[in-house]
Amino acid sequence: MRTGWTAGPAGFTGKVLVSVTEFTSSAVRHLPGIALAGLELRREWPRLDGAVGMWLWTSPRARRAGSVAVWTGEQALREFVRLPAHAAIMRKYRGRGVTRATRWWTEDHDQADIWRDAEQWLTAAPGSP
Repeated sequence: MRTGWTAGPAGFTGKVLVSVTEFTSSAVRHLPGIALAGLELRREWPRLDGAVGMWLWTSPRARRAGSVAVWTGEQALREFVRLPAHAAIMRKYRGRGVTRATRWWTEDHDQADIWRDAEQWLTAAPGSP
């Protein structure tokens, strides 16, 4: 399952950075809290400098959740990672599962293509259903 596209204030121009995250929870009971935290962070998305757009996704049976985010560059991604709300989530759930991430640059501004490429990585990832 995934959310709809949430646009950020930055539009698609030139190369963009795609980041994909996957959290595999050690217990299904952690997933509701993780999902709610992700939805709260998503509310900030339209105000984040350098944010182009994003999806949240989850696979409850596999105890997995994460995001696919598109950024104008590395600096925008680093600023997001340092947000107090993001850092708090990472602290809270550290030790309650395994986090994996990847990122790549693309000039392809088609959302369907970006999602397809992210989904291929997620499907090939260890622990995928």
